[in-house]
Amino acid sequence: MTLVIAHRGASWELPENTLPAFERAIEVGADYVEFDVHAARDGSLVVCHDPPRGGEPRLEDAVELLRGRIGIMCELKTPWRYRRHDVVRRAVGLLPEDAIVVSFERRALEAVRWRRVLQHVGYGVSVRRAARYAWGVGFHEPRLTRRNFARATALGLVTTVYTVNDPARMAELATLGVGGIFTDRPDLLLATLRSLRD
Repeated sequence: MTLVIAHRGASWELPENTLPAFERAIEVGADYVEFDVHAARDGSLVVCHDPPRGGEPRLEDAVELLRGRIGIMCELKTPWRYRRHDVVRRAVGLLPEDAIVVSFERRALEAVRWRRVLQHVGYGVSVRRAARYAWGVGFHEPRLTRRNFARATALGLVTTVYTVNDPARMAELATLGVGGIFTDRPDLLLATLRSLRD
């Protein structure tokens, strides 16, 4: 089964990393909402992709909205830049136990000591290195090959691919057996997966 991961919420329809985009992802039936977390200048944890400039949801508000309604994937953005604010420990302290913590930064995920961490690979971290501490790996869609997919699977890692909005590619990846697909269009991915089952 391929998980439907709403990338920054239903961000094709609504502004990314916003509570309405998260509500829409729940409404269409996604399995997970993925969102990004930064530390603001005052140290507060906010949901946004780029360094914060004000007006973003607080992490506490996002978790409160999503908890118990949909799976949560929390991506820690450049947490080492904000280590004086203890971003890693504080962020995971707000998450439910079944959340998945995601990052490009190996040091952050190794420090988390969380049950399920997902390491984005191919940008400084190999699949083999990630297998030492990660539950799963994220492949950038253009860089996914059958060889590195097979390696990840052989190492027992859950495989995910980001960010896919084309239905033909969605179908191809689901048929390959990837564990989850990040998409801005969770409604389209759900429809594509249904068509494969019919």
